Amino acid sequence: MTQLVQERARQKALVVMAHPAKSSLTREVTTAIVAAWQAAGHDAELADLAAEGFDPVFGPADHAAFNQAGDLPDDVRAEQRRIDCADHLILVHPVYWWSMPALLKGWIDRVFVAGWAFDEDADGHIDKRLGRLKVTLVAIAGANERTYAKRGYRDAMRVQIEDGIFDFCGASVIASRLLTPDRLAQPSAPQVIANEVVALTAGI
Repeated sequence: MTQLVQERARQKALVVMAHPAKSSLTREVTTAIVAAWQAAGHDAELADLAAEGFDPVFGPADHAAFNQAGDLPDDVRAEQRRIDCADHLILVHPVYWWSMPALLKGWIDRVFVAGWAFDEDADGHIDKRLGRLKVTLVAIAGANERTYAKRGYRDAMRVQIEDGIFDFCGASVIASRLLTPDRLAQPSAPQVIANEVVALTAGI
């Protein structure tokens, strides 16, 4: 019985990172999150989009599939299967131009498509198909909190990403962290952040 309870409590996270450099603060935070998740007794898979060579361009094959004139590309189906196998989706990325990098945005453009992430009927009603998925967002910022607040950039990111993407598909954003330089100054920051993410998400 104890083993059965433990198996039921075990969670799997797909941790998606979008950064091209082999050495970066984004990678340090991502590595720490994966390790902390595993240390808590759960499973974690790292999707390093740059290292894996994921093509973020919504190309002719994607457009044909969108118009039901062709099948989804194999690499898109593979990413959807990865998400289908996960309880949690954790996105870790630097902030480029007050949003996510093109690599990550392109991953969402190509993967979170109609027929899988959502459906729309003839009357325009949206069927949100990712209600089981829990999402955590970890953005590595280069500007301070005051800049984000003064210009409304933080609110814009929430509306665009949390509401416009994940709520549209029914996925629950259970944690969203914008990590500004003051939070990242200490060498222990990646581990502290990782522990915080796991504490906020792994028990849900």
